[in-house]
Amino acid sequence: MLFIEKAQVYTPKFIGEADILVSGTKIVAIEKDIPFKNFEKYITDHIYAKNKIVVPGLIDAHVHIAGAGGEGGPATRTPEMKLMHMFQGGITTVIGCLGTDGYSRSPKSVLMKVKSIRDQGASAWMYTGAYQVPVCTITGEISSDILYIDEVIGVGEIALSDHRSSFPTNNELLRIASQARVAGMLAGKAGILNIHLGDAKNPFQPIEMAVSSSELSFRQFLPTHCNRNTYIFDDAKIYGKTGYVDITASSYPFFPEYEIKPSLAIKDLLNAGVPITNITLTSDGNGSLPDFDADGNLIKLEMGMPDSIFTEFVDMVKIEKLPVDVAIQVITSSVSKALKLRQKGHLTNGMDADILLLNPDFSISHLVAMGKIVVENGKIKLKGNYE
Repeated sequence: MLFIEKAQVYTPKFIGEADILVSGTKIVAIEKDIPFKNFEKYITDHIYAKNKIVVPGLIDAHVHIAGAGGEGGPATRTPEMKLMHMFQGGITTVIGCLGTDGYSRSPKSVLMKVKSIRDQGASAWMYTGAYQVPVCTITGEISSDILYIDEVIGVGEIALSDHRSSFPTNNELLRIASQARVAGMLAGKAGILNIHLGDAKNPFQPIEMAVSSSELSFRQFLPTHCNRNTYIFDDAKIYGKTGYVDITASSYPFFPEYEIKPSLAIKDLLNAGVPITNITLTSDGNGSLPDFDADGNLIKLEMGMPDSIFTEFVDMVKIEKLPVDVAIQVITSSVSKALKLRQKGHLTNGMDADILLLNPDFSISHLVAMGKIVVENGKIKLKGNYE
C-alpha cells in the first residue's frame, strides 16, 4: 500500500490538508487524518507531503504516441513518444492518434503503442483514423473498432478547414460522427469525433452544419488547435459556449507570432463565458508542427512535447492567476468527462491511483501512475524500454 500524508489536496476541488491511502491501483481512502498505525504493516511506500500540492495525474488527450509528421518528406517523420516524456510532464494518461499520414502509417501501430504504454505502467487509449476520409481503421469499420477494441474510444483526428484535409462532405462527416456515436453508446465509450482545425476562415462551420442538419449534438465533436490564430480563437469563444474547444499547448513556443499562448487562451475563454467543462488542454505531443508559406511550401518544422501541458498549467496559475482548482480541470476532470474516462481525472475513493504531487514552487515532486511511484523527488524512477 501507498500512504501519502498531510498533502494539500485538489480533487480537483480543494479539500484542504488530507491523507491518501492507495491499495494496488486504486485510491481506497482520502481523509483528514487516516490512522497510519492501523495500516502500518501493509504500507510499502510512504510519502510525507506536508506543504505539497496534490492533484490528479494529468490526462493528455491528443498525443502522436506512435510518431507523426512527414510533411517535409520521409526524413521529417517524428519518432514515437517515450514513456519518460509523459512522466516528466506529470502525465499518467494519454490518448493516441495518427495525423497527416494515414497512408504509410496505420492505427494498428498506434494500438500497439497503447498496449506498450499500458504494459509499462501508465494508462492509454486511442482514436482510430487519421486526417483522411475515407477513414483508415483497424478492423475495416469505425463502428467495429470502437465496439470491439477496448483501447479505441473514438475517431480522429479528422482534418477540416485545412489544405491537408480530404474535404469531407457534410454527409460524410455525419456518417463518421453517427457511426462513432452509435458504437460508443453500445460500448459504453465516448464515441467522440476529434477534429483537426486548420487555418481556413470559419473553421467551425462544417461542425455547425453537421449539427444543424442532423440530430447530433455539438458534444459529439472535439475540435482541436483552437488557439492556432486570432480569428479561429475569436470563433472559439463563441463556439465553446455550446461545444468543446481544445487548446494546443506545444506549438506556441515555436509560433508565437500566430498562436495564442495556451495559458492566456484558457483565461480568455473563461472570461468570455465558456464553461470550464467545455475546455480541454492537450499537447499535440510528438506531432510535427509545420509552417507553410502562401504557396504551400514547407518553411519550418518543429516537434511538440507532451510536457507542454504541465508548463502551461503552471503558467495558468503563476502568470494568469487562475486558481489551482480551476486550472487543473482542463487537463484532468474536463477531459475525463468529455471522453468518458470514468476512473480518471478525480481523486476520490475507488478511482485509479493517478496522483501528481507538486512542491510549493509547482515543480514536480512525485508522480504516481496506477498506484506505482514513477517519479520520486523530482527524478524519473520508471522509464520505458530502450530509454
